Amino acid sequence: MITTPLSADHLAASVMAVPPLSRRPDFTLDEEANQRIVRHLEAGGVRLLLYGGNANLYHVPLSEYEAILAMLSRIAGPDTLVIPSAGPSFGMLVDQAKILRRFAFPTVMVLPQQGITTSTGVATGIRRFVEAAGVPALLYIKHDGFIEPEEVAALDRDGLLSGVKYATVRSDASVDPSLRRLVEVVDRKRIISGIGEQPAIVHTRDFGLGGFTSGCVCVAPRLSQQMLAAMRRGAWEEAERIRCVFRPLEDLRNQINPIRVLHRAVAGAGIAPTGPLLPLLSNVETEHESAIDAAATQLLAADRAVTA
Repeated sequence: MITTPLSADHLAASVMAVPPLSRRPDFTLDEEANQRIVRHLEAGGVRLLLYGGNANLYHVPLSEYEAILAMLSRIAGPDTLVIPSAGPSFGMLVDQAKILRRFAFPTVMVLPQQGITTSTGVATGIRRFVEAAGVPALLYIKHDGFIEPEEVAALDRDGLLSGVKYATVRSDASVDPSLRRLVEVVDRKRIISGIGEQPAIVHTRDFGLGGFTSGCVCVAPRLSQQMLAAMRRGAWEEAERIRCVFRPLEDLRNQINPIRVLHRAVAGAGIAPTGPLLPLLSNVETEHESAIDAAATQLLAADRAVTA
């Protein structure tokens, strides 16, 4: 596992995969299955792994957190950078920071809390978390008003951020005043498009963001890496062609639930069993399984057809 700081060069070289977390039927961690997912990603050229929402870290008990971090340290290859998440409540951040100090992860993403926050409170919480954990935070912006761009810039100037994952959904990704403000005050190459392949082209081409995160890369890592490479070359038509290959599975994620569908897709494609989702989530209903499995299998077949 790489322990050097997350940099713009990392984002330019690899899609940031956001994998599910496999569990056995009794809800305990399934290390073998999680390693299979990681090896599948690494075989496709992915070297950045972010364990956050798709891994359902929102709902893990504090008593399991150290075991998760230890497992992630073991299953990553020597050239892979792993980013765990912490939060979303301030209380969890405080307690998880003490555990994180026992490990060598170069950064940690702060899961966004919605509704009972203020911008100033979020900024203060991140400062205190970084001080306690001893590593910079990857800031996750998912909603307008969560934290103002000027407060993000202040955190960045003080060396408290490794980057920003921007994931505020718009009906038209090209019209985004909040993102426009953000790129004016923070180095855009350290801001990551955080909503998968679908808005990544617009975010990279029109706003100059430094990379993108993806859940579906867990099914098709070669294709996603090819899309990133095309975007780096400015080959927008090629990138758009690849983006469309991901759309059937992405559409199902948007229609049903992004986390639950990806959890099923990785298993349905035969990559690795993923098992049950921790409450307060649940696995997809039986009537959705065949459509998800078909889309995931088709995407995996397209990925296997990719030539280096």
